[in-house]
Amino acid sequence: MIRRALAPAAVAVLLAACGSDTPADESADLLVTNARVVTVDDTQPEAEAVAVRGSRILAVGSAAEMESYRGEGTEVIDADGRLVIPGFIEGHGHFTGLGDARMILDLTTVTSWEEIVDMVAAAVADAPAGTLIRGRGWHQEKWTSTPEPQVDGVPHHDALSAVSPDHPVYLTHASGHAAFVNGRALEMAGIDADTPDPAGGTIVRDASGRATGLLRETAAGLASGLGGALTPEEEEARFRRVVELAGAEALSKGVTSFHDAGTGFGTVDGYRNLADAGELPIRLYVMIRAGNEALAANLDDYRLDGHADGFLTVRSIKRSIDGALGSHGAWLLEPYDDLPSSAGLNTAPVDDVAETARLAAEHGYQLNVHAIGDRANREVLDIYERTWQAGGLDGEGLRWRIEHAQHLHPDDIPRFAELGVIAAMQGVHGTSDGPWVPEKLGALRAARGAYMWRALWDSGAIVTNGTDTPVEDVDPIASYYSMVSRMTNTGQKFHPEQALDRMESLKAYTINNAIASFQEDDLGSITPGKYADLVILSKDILAVDEAEIPSAEVDVTILGGRVAYRR
Repeated sequence: MIRRALAPAAVAVLLAACGSDTPADESADLLVTNARVVTVDDTQPEAEAVAVRGSRILAVGSAAEMESYRGEGTEVIDADGRLVIPGFIEGHGHFTGLGDARMILDLTTVTSWEEIVDMVAAAVADAPAGTLIRGRGWHQEKWTSTPEPQVDGVPHHDALSAVSPDHPVYLTHASGHAAFVNGRALEMAGIDADTPDPAGGTIVRDASGRATGLLRETAAGLASGLGGALTPEEEEARFRRVVELAGAEALSKGVTSFHDAGTGFGTVDGYRNLADAGELPIRLYVMIRAGNEALAANLDDYRLDGHADGFLTVRSIKRSIDGALGSHGAWLLEPYDDLPSSAGLNTAPVDDVAETARLAAEHGYQLNVHAIGDRANREVLDIYERTWQAGGLDGEGLRWRIEHAQHLHPDDIPRFAELGVIAAMQGVHGTSDGPWVPEKLGALRAARGAYMWRALWDSGAIVTNGTDTPVEDVDPIASYYSMVSRMTNTGQKFHPEQALDRMESLKAYTINNAIASFQEDDLGSITPGKYADLVILSKDILAVDEAEIPSAEVDVTILGGRVAYRR
């Protein structure tokens, strides 16, 4: 079993000496002192100060001990008693999606369909005819009401089309697993009464067979290319802006490292160019998303470990086998309670995902498969087990992951630890979804299988945390609070018996994410020899009253020994 905390590397022992024996030429470049330092390192759980030299941690100890590392050129940050923790590691997000979401309509806070129509109307007024209007973040479960007529809780496109007759409109669901489009977009995409559903997707229709505008899972791809082509120069400029915006947002929330969950080879090329130029704003652990033919042809050429002083690592593959609960796309063993005609969608053939698993094993890549429903999770666990048995492989050493693992059959919960599969979860999903999950799954299935953080942790499985941004805000404090409290926006806790304690939740956001990316020797704890990625918080989230945790703010983010954000 992989341990949740790892002993520091041998180099750390050499660098950890402190006090009067410290050589003069080992003075620190940066000293963070007068703090409550929670290291997430079991060999030295707490300290008062951290000395940094270059991009790495030089020493950790008492404020008095660390004074010996102060030199003439040392920058000193007096934390004034505040909490210092390792930089948060976003365990599953979409980096360019985060930046892109800052450039389109933000629908994450809308509470009604009418509000969406008004936002689109305002955007149309400022855009030339034919311009694609894009937005992201709507979720029908967050609306106070839904106008009729509606199908599956989502209205027809008529009101939206009325305010945008000459502009195609494409609005991505908060989950990223559905889209809503207007009449002009349906027309441009060639979607009519005779258009068949694509494999793994649904063109939602009313009783007469007319498309409502809701495109579920792979059907959303039918209308995804309506924006027109950019010139290479425009593409480069836009990519740089997306990366800049995503990096700034993440650093402001204390995120110093980011698991980018599904990126094409071309985007990896862009990341590498930025990393080589020293222009990648945070550390990226990239999961490649591509078809099996492209994977077989390119995997060996794209492997990167700790490239550019640890800013870019590429050694994992991302696949999806089902959709999301909110869009009725999660693949279930039994039908949805509120949609008895459906048990969700299998978005990629099992044999195709199994071939990806074979390729991952052959090329020494980690495999991370999106699975939300209990059927999807069981299928992925079976694929992993069969692949390892066929190849005579140590599955635990491969550290393959299931991304989300939101709804599990009780029989499959112990299989994560038994097989060594990492549960890459998102605490904030549990509390965002909690109010409506029982409606979709039924009370019994929700109680025994939804967001089983405690059951997985106690079984010995590695559980990680993240946000799935831009599905949710990239804010780790919000997702940490969710994992600790299980508090929903209704003021009710969603099965609080599955919560983790505060230290466990901090490990899920730091050292466990480092283990889940093979980076525990460099990241995830405040340990001499590791990268100096630190966060100073305005409140002690390990000690304040639980209800105060969400009000904590990031005061300082330190990345590689340099202040990257200051509130």
